[in-house]
Amino acid sequence: MLKDLKEFLLRGNVIDLAVGVIIANAFGAIVTSLITDVITPLFLNPILKAAKLEQISQLKWNGIAYGNFLSAVINFLVIGTVLFFIVKSAEKAQSLAKKKEEVEEAPAGPTELEVLQEIKALLAEKK
Repeated sequence: MLKDLKEFLLRGNVIDLAVGVIIANAFGAIVTSLITDVITPLFLNPILKAAKLEQISQLKWNGIAYGNFLSAVINFLVIGTVLFFIVKSAEKAQSLAKKKEEVEEAPAGPTELEVLQEIKALLAEKK
């Protein structure tokens, strides 16, 4: 049983998934910091000050606290946009690599020597 577990854990897909989860967690922290420390002060603070609030989490409408939800939506949009560009870039790189493989795999035409030998053989047949 331990052997099966070891094989499962050392399989490429599991390791790739683990690395992806760790990177996604770190990326989430970066985006949260971007929203909290950059976007909110630059763009939302004037709106918050006009509403006489200190933090986005204090936003309310008819008793409904929607500030945290708004922050989560902004995080989602930023992460979604960045991931979209990452996926598009990866797809482009894969398609370029595939095209390069196709070009390399294309059968080479006959060499000059082979063509000349064919001509010689055809001429010999006609005689």
